[in-house]
Amino acid sequence: MNAPTASDKQPAAPVRRAGGRNLELPEHLKAYKGVWVFLEHDRGHVHSVSWELLGEARKLADTLGSDVAVAVLGGPDEPLGQFAAEAFGFGADKAYVMHDPVLLGYRNEPFTKGLTDLVNKYQPEILLLGATSMGRDLAGSVATTLATGLTADCTALNIDPASRALAATRPTFGGSLLCTIMTLAYRPQMATVRPRVMAMPQVQEGRTGEIVQEMLGLVETAIVTKLLDFIADANSNRINLPYADVIVSGGKGLKHPENFRLVFELARVLGGEVGATRPCVQAGWVEADRQVGQTGKTVRPKLYIAAGISGAIQHRVGMESSDVIVAINTDANAPIFDFAHYGIVGNALQVLPALTQAFADHLALRGKAAA
Repeated sequence: MNAPTASDKQPAAPVRRAGGRNLELPEHLKAYKGVWVFLEHDRGHVHSVSWELLGEARKLADTLGSDVAVAVLGGPDEPLGQFAAEAFGFGADKAYVMHDPVLLGYRNEPFTKGLTDLVNKYQPEILLLGATSMGRDLAGSVATTLATGLTADCTALNIDPASRALAATRPTFGGSLLCTIMTLAYRPQMATVRPRVMAMPQVQEGRTGEIVQEMLGLVETAIVTKLLDFIADANSNRINLPYADVIVSGGKGLKHPENFRLVFELARVLGGEVGATRPCVQAGWVEADRQVGQTGKTVRPKLYIAAGISGAIQHRVGMESSDVIVAINTDANAPIFDFAHYGIVGNALQVLPALTQAFADHLALRGKAAA
């Protein structure tokens, strides 16, 4: 759900306009302060996207001169206090904690009520969620319930200096353009961000904050959906592209699907993962879980090798934050050379085997030296 404004209802007070934009909040919304992050957790572990969002929340709050808080919901015996303490180390000042039996295991209805209750009571200015399966499901229903705007799958978050509104940037029109969306006359301003889009912040040891305990007040019989069992996906960790340190990706410049073996061979020598562009996935050359880009995975590896990839914006938004990008392309004017750290103008079908052999020889020598 992507909306620059929240709903069809009109603001309660007149607003000043400049260039067609509302720059002044209605009086009843000026009390909304602070930047919140929904802390997503499952099976005793916080999803890393929540820590990434805390780093961004800290920057936004410092610009606004406000505080950072997390909202963490869960069952009676889940270690929510421990999660809150970890959040303080990542930059949070306050944690709103809600324990309830109906919050054990994610379901949309109780989590939507819990989060909207917290927002209505404490009135945050900005609410951020991870664009995960849970976050996407929850964000849409919370934004609809609160009648506010939500910008999904953002790649950048800033504060607009003129309006002090959240300026949320995301790809649009199939990834061919980047647009910035602002929810000017409604609060809270909501956005979701995919894992690995934002950098992981440094932990500040010894940092503390305030924990506020809240009650949900929802009985099980009032909830339509029931959680019967949890069955783990046996293949969920088979391809873990967003968290790989080394990724070798291939594009249609490899010409034929059988040539993708060259990508797999180099990735195997480097101990990395294999990625691909959308056309390769659509053509059935590799699995969908290997797609990097706007409609695939967002990655931030230490090394990203792009072979036969032109560098269209749809792919770029998924990998441009990599520490080191090495591009291999026969076209010296390919867009990928505009943002790659190192470029090799050549045929990937010749360069990839040469790199594989060179790395294998180097690693073998290093192994002998260590022995």
